[in-house]
Amino acid sequence: MANAVCVIGSNSFSGASFCKYLLEKGYSVIGVSRSQLSISALQPYSWANSSNKVQFHQLDLNNDLNGIEALLDKHKPSIVYNFAAQSMVGQSWEYPEHWFMTNTVSTIKLHNILRHKDFLDKYVHISTPEVYGSCTGYIDEDQAFNPSTPYAVSRAAADMSLKTFFDVHQFPVITTRAANVYGEGQQLYRIVPRTILYILLGKKLALHGGGHSERSFIHIDDVSKATHLIAEQGILGDVYHIATKNTVTIRGLVESICQKMGVNFNEVCHVTEDRKGKDAAYLLNSEKLRDELNWQETISMTEGLDRTILWAKENLSSLGNQPLDYLHKP
Repeated sequence: MANAVCVIGSNSFSGASFCKYLLEKGYSVIGVSRSQLSISALQPYSWANSSNKVQFHQLDLNNDLNGIEALLDKHKPSIVYNFAAQSMVGQSWEYPEHWFMTNTVSTIKLHNILRHKDFLDKYVHISTPEVYGSCTGYIDEDQAFNPSTPYAVSRAAADMSLKTFFDVHQFPVITTRAANVYGEGQQLYRIVPRTILYILLGKKLALHGGGHSERSFIHIDDVSKATHLIAEQGILGDVYHIATKNTVTIRGLVESICQKMGVNFNEVCHVTEDRKGKDAAYLLNSEKLRDELNWQETISMTEGLDRTILWAKENLSSLGNQPLDYLHKP
């Protein structure tokens, strides 16, 4: 496939949105995910304004590494993007071995396969700011790791392994860590679509710990643009933060959605206990990305929430039939 790239984790929200971005840029995309194709409303690359389609392969990092390797050997993509991960934080306390198997063991096995592929020019590793733990103030890319959950520890272990692969094997890795993403097509158990759907369906929303943790939320389209820019122009071995300069508490975010949808916050939400190990804040300094690669976000929180609310309303008949809670798969 000419101009082909491989996206592992192509049916995750971030992965599927990035596939959409690539298709509209004219790329041929080989998609790999353990998840089956979803309904159109939850599969952003199916909306792409492009004659190209994702060539999708249902393969699992934990069980199908030989199949993934054969696929890569066949198409020889020069760039591999890896979005695949067990990503739920709170649930990682219940079966931590599942998170470590996917995010650490199988991911490092993949890296060890990839380092022998001479067709590979770049490996873009999609990491997470959870590796830093709870932080005070804005943090740079060299912030020390202090993970506070099994999920975060599993991701930090793979990140540290990748550093050794770069130092010793010159493995061509570039790492991204993005703030909290949101937007059209996101899984319904995430806070933005969950709040919107609960309001539309007349359900009561549980707000863990009162929603006092502080986050930066960024629209997925801005993240996709940044991820591609980092792959094209970033320095091998480096880490890049992708974030806005604005922050909001989870409660403030939910209040904004309630206001936009004309409902009373106190009638929509009830406060529950916070989840174990939840980080009070991690605020990413994105000046490196802005200064070195001339990136900036283009979608404001107001516009992004409006677009996501419209998406939910237009697709309510199909979204209302989908599970609203996270369903764990080992």
